[in-house]
Amino acid sequence: MVPVNIDVVSDVMCPWCYIGKKRLETALAALPADLQVHVHWRPYQLDSTLPKEGKDRRLYLSEKFGGAERAQQVYDTIADAGRAENIPFDFDGITVSPNTLDAHRLIRWSATDAPGVQDRLVDILFRAFFIEGKNIGDNAVLLDAAEQAGMDRAVTETLLMSDADRTEVEGEIETARHMGVTGVPCFILDNKYAIMGAQTADVLADAIRQVASQSDSNAQQ
Repeated sequence: MVPVNIDVVSDVMCPWCYIGKKRLETALAALPADLQVHVHWRPYQLDSTLPKEGKDRRLYLSEKFGGAERAQQVYDTIADAGRAENIPFDFDGITVSPNTLDAHRLIRWSATDAPGVQDRLVDILFRAFFIEGKNIGDNAVLLDAAEQAGMDRAVTETLLMSDADRTEVEGEIETARHMGVTGVPCFILDNKYAIMGAQTADVLADAIRQVASQSDSNAQQ
C-alpha cells in the first residue's frame, strides 16, 4: 500500500495535544501491518507572547480563564480525558507556563536524526511538562530531553544558543494559521485532509484507512 504521511500540528504545552498523541498511537496500532504511516511533528504556539523564562502558572491560568475556579473546571475535564489515555496529568505540579519556541526548534532538528527520535522527543517533552512539572522553555531541560531522545547534546547546545531555525519555525506556525489551523492538535493527512482536535483513535484510524485506500487506488490507475 502507498504510505500515508501525517503532519501533526501541535504545541507541547497543550494537554489536548498530548492526549491526541496517545490516541494517534492507538490508531496506528490498529492499522493493517502492510500500511506504512510516517508521522511528522509540526510547530504551533498557543501563546507566543510568553517570555523566554515563562510566566507564573497560576497567574497565567487565572488571566487566561478569568479566574482560578474556571481554570480548575477546565483542567478537571482534561484530567479525566487524560486518565482514559493513561496520562497521569499533574497540573498542580506545573509552576511555569513556558514559551515553547525553543522546544519547537528542538523538535525540528530531531526530524533529521535517526528514525523515531522526533516522536520520542515529543513524548519526553510532554511528559517533562505535564507529569514532571518542568519548564520546557528552559535550555537545561531542553538539552536533557534532547540527550534522552538520542540527540547529540553538544551539537544541540550550540544550535540552541544561536538563532538557528527560529525564523523557519515562526514561519511554519504562521503558515499553519494561514491554512486555517486555529487550534491544536490538527492532523493533516497527505497534505490534503485535516482532522481538527484530539479525535478518538477510531476516528483517526478510519481516516487514515480511507486516505490510504484512495492513494492506493490512484496509484493503480
